Formats: sequence, structure tokens, C-alpha cells
Amino acid sequence: MTALALESGYWSVLGEGVGAILLYAVIGLVLMLVGFYAIDLTTPGKLRTLVVARKPNAIIVSAAGMISMAFIVVLAIFAVGGSGKLWQGLIAALVYGLVGIVAQVISVRVIELATGIDIGAVLHEDKFTPDVLLVAAAHFALGLVVAFAIL
Repeated sequence: MTALALESGYWSVLGEGVGAILLYAVIGLVLMLVGFYAIDLTTPGKLRTLVVARKPNAIIVSAAGMISMAFIVVLAIFAVGGSGKLWQGLIAALVYGLVGIVAQVISVRVIELATGIDIGAVLHEDKFTPDVLLVAAAHFALGLVVAFAIL
């Protein structure tokens, strides 16, 4: 008869892994919130209010911004997650994530200026306008660029 036995220290390693997941999840959530508020602060009009008012262009820009922030957060965590030193990894993920968010928000505002899009007017529209797709694409593209720069 074969007995199923766990290696010595199994529960300790499992507990540390679960703890790391929870801590990185908190860092990820904080960075996502900071990212949303960074987009909100740098976008003309109160973005959150426009989203709640169901303005389609504001929803598209917010969604694109959140996805781009997720790219940045995921790769910031990935870049340091396997370092073996949890606290160093958490701090590095937080710092990389914050720097990435700042770089991404500035880049998107520059793209808007370069293309001549009046993002404030676009976001306040009651109907979808195609120029919002350029802003959403800029969020995606620059989020990817910044995220991969973290690696």
C-alpha cells in the first residue's frame, strides 16, 4: 500500500505563495486605481462622472485606459515576481507600475495634442464618435510599449 505524503515544508511554501498572490493582488488593485485616477485627472472633464452618465466615448477611453494600465501592472509584477525576495518584488512592482502609469498618461496626452483631438469635447458627446478610437488605440499601444519597457 502506498501512502500519500507531502514533502516537509509543503504547507509553509504553499502559505507563502498564497500570501504573495494576495499582496501582489493588492499592489495590482492600488496601481489600477491610481491609473484610473491619473487618467481622470489628466482628461478634461470628470471622467468618472461621464462614465456614470453613460457617455459612450468616455466609457471607451476609460476601458482602454484600464486595459493599458493592466498591461503595465501585469508586466511590472512579472518583471520582479520571480526575484525570490517578496518585499523587494512588491516594492519594485509598485515603483515600476507608478512610473509606467505616469509615462503612459503623459504619452496619451501628447498623442491627443499631436492629432488635434479635443478629448474634452469628444468625451462629453452623447453618441459614439470615431475619433475616440484613436485615443483608445493610443492607450492600448502606449500601454503595451510602457509595459514592455518595464521588462
